[in-house]
Amino acid sequence: MDWDQASLAKYNKMLNLIPVFHRRIAKEVVNKKAEQNAQSRASNQVQEQDIVQAFTSEVPKAFYSLMIRIMDEVGFDYKKYGK
Repeated sequence: MDWDQASLAKYNKMLNLIPVFHRRIAKEVVNKKAEQNAQSRASNQVQEQDIVQAFTSEVPKAFYSLMIRIMDEVGFDYKKYGK
């Protein structure tokens, strides 16, 4: 599936800020869920909202504050998408 390039750049930056021992699993889970989110919108492109919703639904609550801090740092507008 195609990914919006601006959103993908933020996503990759975010992945690089996630602790190294969580990076691989976060990428696997978030990639899959973001693509599912795009498909549920009947879109053939993953956009920022799909990535943000994937992170907020799939990342364990224990890491929520870290995730929000990193989203702020890379410029994801998580508040815009209901979180």
